[in-house]
Amino acid sequence: MVLEAAVRSPFSTVSSLSLFLLRLRRLQCVARYSREGNAAGLHTTSVDRTRTGNKGAGARLGRSAGTSNKKPVRSIEDLVTPVSVPVPKFCDQDDGLGGIVDPVDSISISMVLNEFSRRPLIRQLAEENGMNAKLFMTAFRSFRTYCLTAKPLDPAIAVTLSDIVKQGQDVDSLFVYFLSHARKVYPHLESIEDLRMISDLTQPHNWYPEARTIHRRIIFHAGPTNSGKTYEALKRFREAKSGVYCGPLKLLASEVFFRTNEQGVKCDMVTGEERRYAIDNHHPSAHLSSTVEMLSTQMHVDVAVIDEIQMLRDEQRGWAWTRALLGVAADEVHLCGEASAVNIVRELLNPIGEHVEVREYKRKTSLSLAAHALATLDNVQDGDCIVCFSRRAIFSVTKQLEKIGVKPAVIYGDLPPGTKLSQAGKFNDPNDATNVLVATDAIGMGLNLNIRRIIFYSLIRPPNGELIPNYAALQIAGRAGRFGTVYEEGKVMTVREEDMGILKEILSQPVSAIESVGIAPTFEQLETFSFHLPNASFINLLDIFVSVCSITDRFFICTVNQMKSLAELIDYIPLPLKVRYTFCIAP
Repeated sequence: MVLEAAVRSPFSTVSSLSLFLLRLRRLQCVARYSREGNAAGLHTTSVDRTRTGNKGAGARLGRSAGTSNKKPVRSIEDLVTPVSVPVPKFCDQDDGLGGIVDPVDSISISMVLNEFSRRPLIRQLAEENGMNAKLFMTAFRSFRTYCLTAKPLDPAIAVTLSDIVKQGQDVDSLFVYFLSHARKVYPHLESIEDLRMISDLTQPHNWYPEARTIHRRIIFHAGPTNSGKTYEALKRFREAKSGVYCGPLKLLASEVFFRTNEQGVKCDMVTGEERRYAIDNHHPSAHLSSTVEMLSTQMHVDVAVIDEIQMLRDEQRGWAWTRALLGVAADEVHLCGEASAVNIVRELLNPIGEHVEVREYKRKTSLSLAAHALATLDNVQDGDCIVCFSRRAIFSVTKQLEKIGVKPAVIYGDLPPGTKLSQAGKFNDPNDATNVLVATDAIGMGLNLNIRRIIFYSLIRPPNGELIPNYAALQIAGRAGRFGTVYEEGKVMTVREEDMGILKEILSQPVSAIESVGIAPTFEQLETFSFHLPNASFINLLDIFVSVCSITDRFFICTVNQMKSLAELIDYIPLPLKVRYTFCIAP
């Protein structure tokens, strides 16, 4: 039975035993841990988080639907810690204010301050100036300590306290001095409104002036895996006088680079770790193949191809596809991916008046769910691909296969692009003895591999022990069976028999339309942030930006954990902010 037909037909329910085993394996996964760090001077604390918030009060981080049990994000009030304010050295009151200010005893001062802190108007004014209840009380305690212990007291405060106690002046008149003190305790209050204005992410299409000068033609090639959609887009890319290909993987960028040059079209390549030229760096080619993060939005080309456009929804990297979609400066933009992304792409491009032309494709080969699981690695056959979700699992499976005399090709993220291409070539070569592949889920992203059977080693993805979402399972499963090869009929299965019912249930679920896409701060926004917060580290700039930014329901802030991890590695190296930012976004 073809998988597309199987998806439309009712599947049997998942057994209680399968669900029990599924939950048991979930418990064995390693829980995510949070990390905290301090920035000198600003006294901010880094946090690992998943945000669900309101516009103007920090944006939601990651997709809210279908995500795991992650900690809720803390606001900027939780990211900053108070600064100890030293007592200023004013002249003695007797010298400057003798005969003008009657002395006020500490008991009277304490009573005035107590009334001040309880006034609803004072709380309202504090909130309007960026202080919630927590910040207000911390700043108030510091202000109270100052008023009771400073020797001598600030003359302006001394005069105001005297007028309140002796002349009956309203205690509200202390607020201006309290606010000044609070801004010393929490320096970010000085520029909180500027920070919120800078971090307004509600109009991201306005960030790309080069693209906005072009009335772009948008063609969406929508279809499942092995339907020929990317082939058609790349054909147009190579026919154009100039073009850029944006792919999800270094391996894909390398493949497009080599194949384009082999077909007589000079093409350069840029990824996060490598730059290659068809000729040399003094003679750049008119065509460029790159990972999506490395796209320059300043480069004007005739044709752009953005592959795997459904990656807009990715919690880590979705921002790069959103940036490419809104910012690529091309006369003709070809989007390749799932039909689930069509509506959200239309919504994103509607404000700038760009029409989306949709071309639908159908799968060219059959794909079916196997009747039984693999059961044991002794049952592997030529053309099998065992999909693992961790390097540990890859090494374990590879070792077991080698013990039974099977030497597999291995592909995972940290391998150099050249090694990945070599391994893929060995697997695809019918004259090579390497006929089995062990790989991560990255093979779902358009790699051209001659796979007959996709075999899931597990259906649980680390680090949170989440069940693989159906769109990802369908993407990976779709790599089985390739048009024009000896393996045109694809099959999909699991290693464990108890997982087969779960896989069947996953594949039977319809893929939901994408409702929101990832977004992230631009360098220019972070640069302006750093001007207002000069003592903040890059990690703290990211944390504070996320906590105060504003977005609409169409967007979510991508989790910046990967960027923060890279930032931490180079934190001790003195680098310009631009260089630091570039290192941290490199794929």
